[in-house]
Amino acid sequence: MSLYAIGDLHLHFQSELKAPGQLNDPVWQGHEERFRKNCEALIRPEDTLVLVGDHSWGKDLSACEEDLEYICSLPGRKILTRGNHDMFWDAGKTKKLNEIYVPRLLFLQDDYAPYGEYAIVATKGFTFEGPFYLDRSGKVIAYDREKAQHAKKLVDRELKRLRRSFEAARGDGYRKFIMFLHYPPTNIMETASGFTDMAEEYGAQKVIYAHCHGKRRFRDSIMGERNGVEYQLVSGDYLEWVPYKVLGDEK
Repeated sequence: MSLYAIGDLHLHFQSELKAPGQLNDPVWQGHEERFRKNCEALIRPEDTLVLVGDHSWGKDLSACEEDLEYICSLPGRKILTRGNHDMFWDAGKTKKLNEIYVPRLLFLQDDYAPYGEYAIVATKGFTFEGPFYLDRSGKVIAYDREKAQHAKKLVDRELKRLRRSFEAARGDGYRKFIMFLHYPPTNIMETASGFTDMAEEYGAQKVIYAHCHGKRRFRDSIMGERNGVEYQLVSGDYLEWVPYKVLGDEK
């Protein structure tokens, strides 16, 4: 079996499209069908696909039903994590979502999902995204400190949620972890964060994240290996709708 990941599908079968870039950028044209075909070519029934947030533009569950049915129809086991645009998913009502969609989808929040000898842990995450004030060379020279303080509160909340997931898995005997975030683990000012610290603390093998889309955003955070942890962006437009293989043929 293999583990795949992708984020930012931004489906809108029933709801209004809210991102102008999806109208104008060729990478988004017909992306639903291209993604389906790529999944059908790659993913086997025994494989797992983690969808790393921003699944639907729908404001509530009734406006997301066709989007979630589309995800249900994809091959393999599907695990969903929360994104910043997933208005249909209240973290406190995750249990209800799982009751509705079991066994077709798993909505992962404040818990872990087993994958062979690995535990999949996840939270939405958060990072301060500005505004940043740049000089002519593109260097950050100032930023909105009030908004940065608010962001810190959200980061602290998400770190608590992530730690609960790690501890639940460790309590059940897991020692190998793959960590998923929707937001990137660091922003353009940071070289480390609470999320990178926690990945290193628990010995996560990989940190998979999304949210950074549009070519100007692809390098907003860490890519590649750092302090023994591999970081990988899996936004759909970055991957051109080909799911990224996180792990392959694990027994």
